[in-house]
Amino acid sequence: MYKFFRKTQRGGWMSLGGILLCITGSEAMFADLGHFSQLSIKIAFTFLVYPSLILAYMGQAAYLSQHHIIESDYRIGFYVSVPEKLRWPVLVIAILAAVVGSQAIITGTFSIIKQCSSLGCFPRVKIIHTSSKIHGQIYIPEINWLLMVLCLAVTVGFRDTRRMGNASGLAVITVMLVTTCLMSLVIVLCWQKSVFLAIGFVFFFGTIEALYFTASLTKFLEGAWVPIALAFIFLIIMCVWHYGTLKKYEFDVQNKVSINWLLSLGPSLGIVRVRGIGLVHTELVSGIPAIFSHFVTNLPAFHQVLVFLCIKSVPVPHVKPEERFLIGHIGPREYRLYRCIVRYGYRDVHKDDMEFEKDLVCSIAEFIQSESVAPGSVNEDLVKDDDKMTVVGTCSSHTEGVQMREDDADKIEAAGPSELKEIWSPPPVIKLRKRVRFIVPKSPEIDTGAREELQELMEAREAGIAYILGHSYVKAKQGSSLIKKLVINYGYEFLRRNSRLSTYALSVPHASTLEVGMIYHV
Repeated sequence: MYKFFRKTQRGGWMSLGGILLCITGSEAMFADLGHFSQLSIKIAFTFLVYPSLILAYMGQAAYLSQHHIIESDYRIGFYVSVPEKLRWPVLVIAILAAVVGSQAIITGTFSIIKQCSSLGCFPRVKIIHTSSKIHGQIYIPEINWLLMVLCLAVTVGFRDTRRMGNASGLAVITVMLVTTCLMSLVIVLCWQKSVFLAIGFVFFFGTIEALYFTASLTKFLEGAWVPIALAFIFLIIMCVWHYGTLKKYEFDVQNKVSINWLLSLGPSLGIVRVRGIGLVHTELVSGIPAIFSHFVTNLPAFHQVLVFLCIKSVPVPHVKPEERFLIGHIGPREYRLYRCIVRYGYRDVHKDDMEFEKDLVCSIAEFIQSESVAPGSVNEDLVKDDDKMTVVGTCSSHTEGVQMREDDADKIEAAGPSELKEIWSPPPVIKLRKRVRFIVPKSPEIDTGAREELQELMEAREAGIAYILGHSYVKAKQGSSLIKKLVINYGYEFLRRNSRLSTYALSVPHASTLEVGMIYHV
C-alpha cells in the first residue's frame, strides 16, 4: 500500500473511493445477527465467503496484470475477466447475491426503524414480529415498500453502475466512521476502560477510515450526494417527530391532575356519577391525564367506576397470563378510581373487546378481594401520585380466586358450592344487558367495604363499559418563533396524521367509544 501511494500519489488517493467497494457488504453481516447466530456467521464467513472472495479478487488481479494496457480500458471489469462460457451462470449467481445482500440491508433497516420508533424518534409504523424466539425477526410493510420505491428511483435516475457505486461507497464509509466514533463511547462508558485507549482506537481506525471518507467525498457530484440527501430528509423527520413528541409528553406531565385536587372534590368528584365503567386510555403510568379534567370541566358527569388504562408493550415474546395486569387504587377506596397497566409481549395476540372486558373486570375484582385480605396496603390518606400497584392475572390464571359469571357467557370452571359463595347484584328495576355475579372463595373472609366495592363493580359491569380515548392536537403557543410554528403546526401535525394509531385504539368497539379532543399549546 505504501508503494502504491508513493507511485500514484493524488491519483491513488482518489481511487480509494473505488477500492472501498471491495469491502462493502461486510457491514451487512451484523444485520444477519437478527436471523442467525454468531457461530453460524463465523463458520460461513471463514469456510465459504472469505475463500470465495480471495479467489475472485486473485482471478481479477491476474487478468488485469495481463490486460492492463488495452484500447477499451473502460471495459475492464469483473465480467470481462470471466470466461465467456461462464458469464451467464456467474450473472445468475451475482443476481442471487444481490438479493441476499439486500435482504440483510432490509433487516438492518427494520431493526433501526423499530428502535427509533420505540425511543420516540420516528413516527409509529406497523411492526409484524415473525418469530416467537428471536426478537429481531420483524417485518415493517411501509418501510419495505419505501425501500423498493427508493431502489427503483435510484436505478432509473442514475442508469449507471459507477454513480450507484459512488453513492454506496460514501454511505458505507460514513457508517464505518460513525461506528468507530461511537465505539469509543462503548469503550469508556460500557467497558469502563481508559480514555487513552478509546482515543488510540479512534486515532488508529479513524485515520484509515478518514482517508476513504475524504476520497469518497470527491465523488459527491457524481452520485455520492444521494445518501447525504436521504440522510438529511430522514434526519429532519426524526428531529421533528422527536421534538413534537417530547413537547407533548412534557405538557402531559406538567398538566396532569394531582391527587390533592382529586381528594378535594370528595367521593363524588364534584360531578354526577352515572352507572357503568369508564375506561380512560392514557400513556401515563402515574398521575391523572389532563384530558380527564378537560372532560369533566366541560361535561360534569362520569361513570361510577373509573379505570385509567395504560397499554404497554414489553420486549419479551409473551407475558404470562398471571402477570398480565398491574392494578392499584387512585385515592381512597370509596372514590372507585383504579389504575390498570396491561402488559403485552410482542407476540401476544390482543383479545377481542368482550374477552378483554371480562378479564379486566375480573382482575379488578381479584385485586379488591386481595386488598381486603391484606389491609393496610392501601393508605386512605394517599396524596401522592405514584400509587402502589399489584400484579393480577387474568380469569384463567387464578381459578381459585374471584370468578365472574354472566348470563350470556359460557360456563366458567369454578369450585364447588361448598367452597365458594356468590355475590349477587340486587334485582334490576329495568331490563339490563347483562346479569353479572362474582364468585369469591369463602376463605379468607372479605370485609364489608370490599363486599360493597364488588357489588358496585357488578352493577357498573351490568350497565356497560365505555372507552374514552384522548385525541390531542399539538399547537405552538402564542409568541413562539416562526421555526417552532412551522415544526409543530405543520411538520409534526402532518406526521401525526399519517402515522399509525396504537393497537389498542384500533381494537376498541366503535359503538362504545368516546373521543375527547383537546388542544395542547406547547
